[in-house]
Amino acid sequence: MRFLLIRGNGFIGRFVAAQLIRQRHAVLVFHRGTKPVPATAEELRGDRNQLTASALELKRFAPDVVIDLTLSSAPQAEELMNIFRGAIQRVVMLSSIDVYRAVGISHGTESGPLQELPLTEESELRRTLHPYPPENMQMLRKTFAWVTDDYDKIPAERVVMNDRQLPGTVLRLPMVYGPGDPLHRFYPVVTRIADQRRHIIFPETWAAWHSPRGYVENVAAAIALAATDERAARRIYNVCEQPSFSELEWARKIASAMLWDGDFVVLPVEHTPQHLLTPGNAAQHWTASSARIRQELGYRELVATEDAIRRTISWEAENPPTLVPLAQFDYAAEDAAVAAHHRPVDNIVR
Repeated sequence: MRFLLIRGNGFIGRFVAAQLIRQRHAVLVFHRGTKPVPATAEELRGDRNQLTASALELKRFAPDVVIDLTLSSAPQAEELMNIFRGAIQRVVMLSSIDVYRAVGISHGTESGPLQELPLTEESELRRTLHPYPPENMQMLRKTFAWVTDDYDKIPAERVVMNDRQLPGTVLRLPMVYGPGDPLHRFYPVVTRIADQRRHIIFPETWAAWHSPRGYVENVAAAIALAATDERAARRIYNVCEQPSFSELEWARKIASAMLWDGDFVVLPVEHTPQHLLTPGNAAQHWTASSARIRQELGYRELVATEDAIRRTISWEAENPPTLVPLAQFDYAAEDAAVAAHHRPVDNIVR
């Protein structure tokens, strides 16, 4: 088959391209030219925000399936469908767990009772569009250049899934970790262990919080599977590891892989240093189910969690973020909090 990957040379896209190439498919990567593409892939440089300007060249490749890795809004989705309607077999869109109402409740943008878990493809979606406040959007756009001011996956999904002529597939992704992670999700724990800290603090609310995660190569395998399997047409799938772990459990897995013999200290919020607190309602977990893609398409992870964690730790150690706010690592405040709070034994988690 022939696959067009829009922004297919980024964190996730490069692994998707590699998966498809290994399966002997033809791949064209449409990108801005800031990062290399796999050696055997074709490439076309252009602007995702002006997709129509490159429409003739993109269609000249004659793709069977288009995978849009950075679809940000309904207008972008409409442009995408208008360009390829009648010219290809299917569109695969990457979406996010942030479409669910549970995410809005945890962010404080939605009211009402806590949402039932695990989140399935039939769980209630957010009622409030544009899930992140302006200050969060500014930070998000600094990390992800493709995010537009009107970012919201919900209306984009509706455009893709409701097109009568061009079938779509939507993959709702989790928190993706691994080599190349622009958010450096493992970095705070990896750095503290590398700095030989004896204690790592978690506020009790977020220590227990569960969210869906996925290792980048495994997520890419799910995308490639859905793109090559016709049974995925007009279907929506959650993609995430099973089971879901808490923030503290993830930290303990990282510590085990790094042979750290220090202690995790779980403190009440009022005794936790301010720089370690995360806003939001931690009572609303994001635990999600990926049963549908496993049952319908036979999805399984290629890389075991233990190996995924080790690979991510190695990458984080060799590729620290370029800008690290020193306030995130206020070790003096952390030492003072541990010393001041004579905690019961169950507050220390080895």
